Amino acid sequence: MQITEVFTPPQILRVHELACEIWNEHYPSIISQQQVDYMLQKFQSPQVILEQINARYRYYLLGDKEDVYGYMAVQQQRNTLFISKLYIQKEQRKKGYAKAALAFLCTLAQKQGVSRLSLTVNIRNTIAIKSYESLGFINTGTQLQDIGEGYLMDDFTFEYQC
Repeated sequence: MQITEVFTPPQILRVHELACEIWNEHYPSIISQQQVDYMLQKFQSPQVILEQINARYRYYLLGDKEDVYGYMAVQQQRNTLFISKLYIQKEQRKKGYAKAALAFLCTLAQKQGVSRLSLTVNIRNTIAIKSYESLGFINTGTQLQDIGEGYLMDDFTFEYQC
């Protein structure tokens, strides 16, 4: 698997396209389509991705020589590297890509002087929860966040020790 840091407008557009594809495939069974649409606009539009990169988020495309099939975004927060996003196309899941991404992120975290990864996941996203637990993430609690327009993110928090 190749992991490529996102810098250019075409790469940012590819992240947005992947987000629209993956989120619309996965999330309507967990949250409403209206909330999916709202969150894609609020968190994954090309303009917002660029703003996040300028605010020290690091975005990466996941793929191989022929295709790109996922993306992730991280931000260093105090003593942890926060995984803001980690998404892989449905047909590419269960092939070890998340495990490879995790190894990459642990190396990145250690280079930044931290040894812990953290993330949040919707409490009804059982597929992702099982995946993170199988990778060794530990559930550390819950978090309820108002994201505007009457929508809430109701998440578990997870941590991983590199």
